[in-house]
Amino acid sequence: MIVFEKPKSLTDAPMHYCPGCTHGIVHRLVAEAIDALGIEGKTVGIAPVGCSVMAYNYFACDMIEAAHGRAPAVATGVKRSDPDGLIVFTYQGDGDLASIGMAETVHAAARNENITVIFINNAIYGMTGGQMAPTSLPGQVTQTSPYGRDPKQCGYPVRVCEMLATLDGPEYLERVAVNNIKNIKAAGKAIKKAFQNQIDGKGFSLIEVISSCPTNWGMTPQKALEWIDEKMIPHYPLGVYKDRSADKEAQA
Repeated sequence: MIVFEKPKSLTDAPMHYCPGCTHGIVHRLVAEAIDALGIEGKTVGIAPVGCSVMAYNYFACDMIEAAHGRAPAVATGVKRSDPDGLIVFTYQGDGDLASIGMAETVHAAARNENITVIFINNAIYGMTGGQMAPTSLPGQVTQTSPYGRDPKQCGYPVRVCEMLATLDGPEYLERVAVNNIKNIKAAGKAIKKAFQNQIDGKGFSLIEVISSCPTNWGMTPQKALEWIDEKMIPHYPLGVYKDRSADKEAQA
């Protein structure tokens, strides 16, 4: 009996991510959801600039590279071109989605576009060298905040799920993490639900994944996972921030 195997929706290409990076975990969870739902042949992924830029080497479905931050706009066009035939997801980091791509994110959510957004929040710009991101924590040391992020100078971190939850449009918003087995299992369920929502035509789903970046955080992989528990989750609490279908069921 087979108890473990690589998801069919992942290619055999070795991943380029740094040791301890949790992108690979999220890739697997996305691929497992695609496999479980039997949608590989009609799924299109959109990967913009950032560490996710090489994602098209790893997913076995069709992939499109978008300009920095513009993945939700590209996904909107792809989905509207064949709304009944295609399942479309974006895979974006925090420097991409919550900075240069914030407008695309907000308006796709406000319109309740029937797409799935996988949002990787590791509180830093990864690929471009470790600069402060919109999600970097107060006091966090980065290449562009060597004395720690000062809210008086740089403002406070953007909490994406909380912000989008104020909109009427989005169907489903949940924040998860991938720093331990329990959280990974919960993240897998959330990602699968986000894809199922799209299959059911319910609209915009965003899963924010709290992830580690040991290289740019200047930590060992193990310490980075601990830092998620100690620092990131207290600032970015896990949980469901909006689920219109569940709310309707509760009211019924």
